[in-house]
Amino acid sequence: MDMVKDFLDYLVNNKAITSWLISLAIAVAVFIVGRWLAKKVTGVIRTLMLKRDMEETLINFLAQVMYAMLMTVVIITSLNTMGVPVTSVAAIVGAAGLAIGLALKDSLSNFAQGVMLVLFQPFKKGDFVEVGGVSGSVEEIRIFSTILKTGDNKQVIIPNGIVGSGTITNYSVHDTRRIDLVMGVGYDDDLKVVRDVLTRTCAAHPLIMDEPKTNIFVSNLGDSSVDFVVRPWVKTSDYWTVYGDLLESFKLELEAAGCNLPYPQTDVHLHQVTS
Repeated sequence: MDMVKDFLDYLVNNKAITSWLISLAIAVAVFIVGRWLAKKVTGVIRTLMLKRDMEETLINFLAQVMYAMLMTVVIITSLNTMGVPVTSVAAIVGAAGLAIGLALKDSLSNFAQGVMLVLFQPFKKGDFVEVGGVSGSVEEIRIFSTILKTGDNKQVIIPNGIVGSGTITNYSVHDTRRIDLVMGVGYDDDLKVVRDVLTRTCAAHPLIMDEPKTNIFVSNLGDSSVDFVVRPWVKTSDYWTVYGDLLESFKLELEAAGCNLPYPQTDVHLHQVTS
């Protein structure tokens, strides 16, 4: 107990240490209050952007950048409270930033591409896209990466550098899409009957649009089949429903009409060799 008391007396009587401890306590308080204010300011800005009906991915991205900038100011202010020269800190940060920038050039590229994605908005949250060889719904555009949710409910994180430098296919940007189906029938089948079956089946489907009109034509005379291309137009949200319905209906209706649906076959001929 005497040693502890002597140590406390030493701290109290040593003005330099006492001053440093007070500065440290103030710096910690500044950091805690500053972080709280940064979160509050970011929340207010997010609310204002939401009220102005800004796109959600843009709001999230700007909020992340704003919070990072505010926290940088808070940290510098905290260090300045402890007596650390801000100019020296800035010089050190600048030198370290150059070294880190060279080491993390890919991360900086991801950040730059993230800014470009937010500014030009090739897609938004909820769009179904294909980027970097992955297809899925956009969940979020972060500072360094884009988050996709695949059709089988997996989360895929793609660096923004890959997203921005590659081809982006957005399947949700338009309200309507065209379905491209190829149906092969036998050479002995009546092509007029086939066309009538395909036309009637498309016309009977309630989700296929009247305009633009469905286009049906012979596209290829193959090795074992005459290929028809069927191109109906549907709402984007109905694409896969109609796609599956038509494939099943075409097979059933064509077989009911007596048409032959060819498939690859291999004939094996056996020859008996007599000695």
